Amino acid sequence: MAYRYLLLLLLPATLHAQTAPPDTAAARVLPEATVVGYGQNLPLRRTAAAVGVVDTRVIGRFNEASLAEAVNTLPGVRLEERATASYRLNIRGSSLRSPYGVRNVKVYYNDIPFTDATGSTALNLLDAATIGRIEVIKGPAGSVYGAGTGGVALLSTRQPEAGTTRAQVGFTTGSYGLRRYAAVAESGTATSAIRAQYVRQTLDGYRQQGGLRRDVVTLDGEFRPSAKQTIGVHVLYTDIDYELPGGLTRAQFAQDPRQARPSTATVAGSVAQNTFYASRTALLGVSHEYRFTERFSNKTTLYTTGSAIRTASITDYERNTQLGGGGRTAFNYRTALAGRTLRLTAGGELQTGFLDGRSFQNQRGRVGALRYNDEVRTLTGFGFAQADYELPADFLLTVAASYNRLRYRIARVSDATTNPDGYELTRTFRPEVSPRVALLKQLTPQWSVYGSVSTGYAPPTTDDIRTSDGSLNQDLQAERGTNYEVGTRGSFLQERLTFDVAAYDFRLSQTIVTRTTDQGVSVFYNAGTTRQRGVEATVSGWLWRSAAVGTQPTALPTGVRAWASYAYQRYRFGTYESGGNNFSGNRLTGTAPHTLTAGVDATSQLGLYLYPTINHQARLPLNDANTEYAAGYWTFGSRAGWRRTLLDRLELDVFAGVNNLTDRNYSLGNDLNAFGGRYFQPANGRNWYGGATVGWRW
Repeated sequence: MAYRYLLLLLLPATLHAQTAPPDTAAARVLPEATVVGYGQNLPLRRTAAAVGVVDTRVIGRFNEASLAEAVNTLPGVRLEERATASYRLNIRGSSLRSPYGVRNVKVYYNDIPFTDATGSTALNLLDAATIGRIEVIKGPAGSVYGAGTGGVALLSTRQPEAGTTRAQVGFTTGSYGLRRYAAVAESGTATSAIRAQYVRQTLDGYRQQGGLRRDVVTLDGEFRPSAKQTIGVHVLYTDIDYELPGGLTRAQFAQDPRQARPSTATVAGSVAQNTFYASRTALLGVSHEYRFTERFSNKTTLYTTGSAIRTASITDYERNTQLGGGGRTAFNYRTALAGRTLRLTAGGELQTGFLDGRSFQNQRGRVGALRYNDEVRTLTGFGFAQADYELPADFLLTVAASYNRLRYRIARVSDATTNPDGYELTRTFRPEVSPRVALLKQLTPQWSVYGSVSTGYAPPTTDDIRTSDGSLNQDLQAERGTNYEVGTRGSFLQERLTFDVAAYDFRLSQTIVTRTTDQGVSVFYNAGTTRQRGVEATVSGWLWRSAAVGTQPTALPTGVRAWASYAYQRYRFGTYESGGNNFSGNRLTGTAPHTLTAGVDATSQLGLYLYPTINHQARLPLNDANTEYAAGYWTFGSRAGWRRTLLDRLELDVFAGVNNLTDRNYSLGNDLNAFGGRYFQPANGRNWYGGATVGWRW
């Protein structure tokens, strides 16, 4: 099968590289994109790392009810939904230890640490319409972002254009009771920008017990009181409530993929127990950038956050209150050494968190008797330093490292079953240094190659140690890995054709994996070693394009652009024995050897557009023994519409789209090593959506 994918990649002009649809105002050729990930704001062609970028144009070519389709245009990156808005982010196999939520991937939101001090990230708090850019750094990135082996995702909200004031409203309706309402007010000047947005989304759901309600409010401001200072303020408030349909066996999936987990003679099902997740979360972040000179600057960010969370699962009902806070500071200095540019970055990050977690018996979606009550305190931090040195012959050398610390303190205030007086557990992980070395050679102004070696360290989260059945896993160890990588990126034919290819060999020890008990509880354990080798490629090109139209400086040509992204993943367990079974050499659970996403962006000077997209994922193992597999699948979808500005002020976008046109039955977010074979979390069947956005610009 692999040769077929390679042939697809070699077809001329079937290339994209996560650029915007061509009718939009800020689409960029891949080598000219600016990468902020390693603190130097260098062009992507001068960055010695595997980095992918998704911007508003990519997000806007799909249904904004979900971020999954846009993020999945990045090779090696998979955003899965086990239930509506229950996201799981997988970067090069990192979701192996993430039965739900996002773990082992560090996420930042407008430079604010969005991953909490315990290592977990609630992506369900965000709405696609508020996100302006997602930059994904693949593999260990501990040199700048601390502990982690999976990667880093940098999210930023949308910003108004300078000299523009805009008000906008939008409405979307679709299958399975989808309703979306959005309102935006924004204004930008030469010295300030402010944007306020409200989005409400409701959904009945494709599956039984699959409804959703989410309200998201964002307020973002950036102010430049002087030529030397920039102040940023970011507020996020999310009120979300969605139901949890639960996993199905293969027979149940084949019989009716829309059903929720049914009841058995011994265990009540999802409908009977009214399983759901609900939370209210507020986040406030403030940043201050000061440019002492043209060569020396500092940016410091402080934040605080609070959440009230309720989760009803099959057996328990959790009521958690979380508080967190922290900050990050980075100093940048540019100088010359032996007549060559030297850029230096150094700083640190500190996070703390407190959780009051109470677990009760679940009595059909209501609180029952108290099972246990925990108070969890977390303190984590790291310091980092990086040097980028411009060598002769267009070489760029990067040397970096971070020093990481982490401590958990779990106090069981009460335990109704084993220890009514409670007890306390303190877990301090030994300090770790994570270095990174990279060398880049620019072959031509449009083409570069690079190689890098980096290490990563990923301690277990408190959810890994403190599982919902009340047990505390004191033996779980941190993962440690080393990544070897080479890559090349560039453009040809006067930037009509762009490409980005990377190959890597990642070796991980003490790999954390998960299995699910008969009560639906996820437990974690170390699985020895894994070796993860792969190739990722993105390519894009114009089949036809016309001259740029419009009076705006950013006006772009219209035409037809094709693109594709592909990932080959040869992931295997190394030494792995568990429960008397030897899984050494088996395929890594939950990882597909091939994924492919491809599409066409066609636009006309009349404002009409069409964005067809095809997705493929090969079959993947569902358990460590590799005795059960989820079938591979192909899906097809498209969005079409008419986008125009009338009277120089009135902005219109009328659109309609369809997903999973062939009504393929498949599972997007599988439950790995699930007890009783309940592996499958069915994705939506054929579904459509349509709507309009109307705005007025001053």
